[in-house]
Amino acid sequence: MNYENYTLENGIRIIHLHSKSAVAHCGIIINAGSRDEEEHEHGMAHFIEHAIFKGTTKRKAYHILSRMEDVGGEINAYTTKEETTIHTSFLKNDYERAMELISDITFNSIFPNKEITREKEVIIEEINSYKDDPAELIFDDFEELIFKNQPLGKNILGNPKDLRRFNKKDIESFIKKNYYTDEMVVSSVGDMSFAKFKKLAHKYFGHIEANPRKQERNKIVNYTPEIKTVKKKTHQTHCVIGNTAYNVQDKKKITLTLLDNLLGGPGLNSRLGLLLREKHGFAYHVESNYSPYSDTGVFSIYFGTDKENFDKCIKLIKKEFETLRSKKLGVVQLKKAKRQLFGQIAINSENNANVMLSIGKSFALFNKVDSLDKLKEKIEAVTVEDIQAVANEILDIDKMSMLVYQ
Repeated sequence: MNYENYTLENGIRIIHLHSKSAVAHCGIIINAGSRDEEEHEHGMAHFIEHAIFKGTTKRKAYHILSRMEDVGGEINAYTTKEETTIHTSFLKNDYERAMELISDITFNSIFPNKEITREKEVIIEEINSYKDDPAELIFDDFEELIFKNQPLGKNILGNPKDLRRFNKKDIESFIKKNYYTDEMVVSSVGDMSFAKFKKLAHKYFGHIEANPRKQERNKIVNYTPEIKTVKKKTHQTHCVIGNTAYNVQDKKKITLTLLDNLLGGPGLNSRLGLLLREKHGFAYHVESNYSPYSDTGVFSIYFGTDKENFDKCIKLIKKEFETLRSKKLGVVQLKKAKRQLFGQIAINSENNANVMLSIGKSFALFNKVDSLDKLKEKIEAVTVEDIQAVANEILDIDKMSMLVYQ
């Protein structure tokens, strides 16, 4: 992966990967998300993601939305617990148009009161829609359970009560406190020389005043396992069972990623998929997830099942945990698991939009990007002893929390 990178004088980093495709992709990754909110700011990071499209010093909302769509491109954004990203896809001849627009909405948004008021109602509808989907909602409620009374445990969307209080001053205050130039990466994949990309980056991002990070995030503390059941009017019983896990810098992250994929990854042949769905028919959907954060992580298993099969599912999952903790994987099993994980990564790397976001995030976190060969090397280095050791740390049922919707 022959990417090139550079740091502007204000601390904003840029990274570019040349691709001969007619379609290009560009975005800005900002290391600020919902975990950076104070108590009275719940939902602010996500609200800003919406509000920045509502007007700048030289554009109204319609002109922002039309700027890329008029040339067949698209622009979008998303918020996570630790980052805010604005990204666009476009024909390669529209590079300057895309970079200018990203800069404009990131640094020149004016947050008109009329637009803010209207957008609050849009987000409240988004919240209500989310509440209607227990298979999605339960993940947020689970993180709130394990990161109780801490910003990382709060859901990203916020709540209607807090949202209705937000004003322009609150938005600008959050941006000033959290949008640090040395925590921003402009990422690009497309058919443009790095010299030209660098020139455009200087033109549209180089004039931004330097604002380096002044303090670290508050660390996550005091995890205590807890089991909680919530009464819901649902046809199925929904359950998430899991544990805190390794942070994004931990060397054991790749081993847990492999174990996660083996246990309940996207393939239909995952161990829990074969066990709960194919062998017993207890669950239509079962999955495992590993989300590493800057100072902690979350590993979880989700499944939905008929109420009468819930206890049977829990028993089978616990038995699978114990098997992985007490018995080493066979050499053939491990080799197969490695090939499957690397194949998924390689296939995903064929999507240039995903690559642009991936290299940008990697550069933001590590100031480097591993090539596919390097990733394969790391996966191949995992041993059966590594898998068992991580299983014993993460799959310890006594350290796990569980949230059930019944």
